[in-house]
Amino acid sequence: MSEICPVCGLPKELCQCSAVAREKQKIVVKMEKRRFGKPTTIIKGLDATEIDLKKTAKQLKEKLACGGTVKDSTIELQGDHRQKLKDVLIKIGFPADSIEIR
Repeated sequence: MSEICPVCGLPKELCQCSAVAREKQKIVVKMEKRRFGKPTTIIKGLDATEIDLKKTAKQLKEKLACGGTVKDSTIELQGDHRQKLKDVLIKIGFPADSIEIR
């Protein structure tokens, strides 16, 4: 017998909780200069209670071939990835109109 989702009560194969959670997010992507002038891409607006930030960060790091971390419900990626990040987030499953690039 398959596992049951604790949120919606459907079997895990039919569960749509993660897709619904991704549609409700308002994501802000910006770049900051850190120590020694190194650029860092900051991704804010993801709700840590609905989306697994570590899993999302791992997917982004693999797609963008960079290092990064999760700190205080934000994802920090090494380097300036603002141009490519929107396409990668759309491929992961986030809607295009909820992503703001600054």
